[in-house]
Amino acid sequence: MLKKLVLLMLGLAISLSACGSPQVTNEAGTLTTIRLPMGYIPNIQYAPFYAAIEKGYFKDAGIEIEFDYSFETDGVKLVGVGELPFAVVSGEQVLLARAQDVPVTYVAAWYQQFPISVISKSDANISKAEDLKGKTIGLPGLFGANYIGLRALLFSAGLSEADVTLEEIGFNQVELVVADKQNIIVGYAANEPIQLQAQGIDVTELRVADAVQLAANGILASEKVIAENPELVKGFVGAFLKGLQYTIENPDDAFAMSAAYIPNFADQDQAVQKEILTTSIEMWNADRLGYSDPQAWENMQNILLEMKLIPEKMDLSKAFTNEFVP
Repeated sequence: MLKKLVLLMLGLAISLSACGSPQVTNEAGTLTTIRLPMGYIPNIQYAPFYAAIEKGYFKDAGIEIEFDYSFETDGVKLVGVGELPFAVVSGEQVLLARAQDVPVTYVAAWYQQFPISVISKSDANISKAEDLKGKTIGLPGLFGANYIGLRALLFSAGLSEADVTLEEIGFNQVELVVADKQNIIVGYAANEPIQLQAQGIDVTELRVADAVQLAANGILASEKVIAENPELVKGFVGAFLKGLQYTIENPDDAFAMSAAYIPNFADQDQAVQKEILTTSIEMWNADRLGYSDPQAWENMQNILLEMKLIPEKMDLSKAFTNEFVP
């Protein structure tokens, strides 16, 4: 999931002269309303955000959240031009934007592990990354976290894109495996493997996070709001992380809370949805929730350089900060 969230910003073209004020309203005695681009449809993996609302953490911080699930909303662009203060993004989006001088900074890590996996039918005998040499692999396209994750996994095994055959299959990985039209796909650790196993298909999973640590999904803020309203950033990050901690410690309660935010949730396979949340929690958990590991950002930068998606190394201290993480 989060497929839209992790689309690369290859076509990013931003006029910084269009900068405006963040969409917040804060009058005496009222909450600050923040429209938050999520990058994908309502789903159980957003449980920490839902829990933070239901438990009153955002309200206690003086914040009211308005979720924006529209695929047409370019969160990085809107944050970059100062129209919105925050967005939910993936790590590569931050570096791609900063490579084009977009003034944004990643202020809290949500995922501690890059959430991409290479999933194969068990009878394909893929047990390690080296086994992918000479194979045909289906993925949504040559963009986004799926593509970057695959390239990182291949690189860790001394392989390159030239060592495999890539097929762009759109976001139809599960359907094509079920129909025996694909044997090896790239997808999200908390989605495709679970969906396939629920349909009785035995799969083997190679998680990118087991091979290399990469900066993953988290909270993006504008340099403008960091400079002009650091208390808002601190409050937002703190409330989100409380929701994240609550979800990790009380998954059943957070699961139940999320139902009100996800249309037709009761019609979905509840066992599958609970497994998706359980797997997600594995990738969120950490001794210090929200912390960004500098090495994960170095690794992400190296992969983007190797892929020629950024022209040169950048000052990573401006790309992310742990200043607002408790």
